[in-house]
Amino acid sequence: MPMEANVIEQMIKEAFPDAKVIIEDLRGDGDHYSAMVVSEAFKGKSRVAQHQMVYGALQGKMGGELHALALQTATPETAPDWAKD
Repeated sequence: MPMEANVIEQMIKEAFPDAKVIIEDLRGDGDHYSAMVVSEAFKGKSRVAQHQMVYGALQGKMGGELHALALQTATPETAPDWAKD
């Protein structure tokens, strides 16, 4: 069963309470999403480490309930304008 976008957002926000999370269903099928996650927790971390942190927040759902996630991460200082508050 596919994951709902709001469940993905909730799981990420539980791990990163300060995060701004933008989720988009890429195909309308609940299986292919893109996500932009902006959090201070990423400061000083490599892009790989940032993505690992987000995948960790998804508690093993990647590859199962969540088939595909095109992930972008940033700190508030490095986020693109469209992803800022």
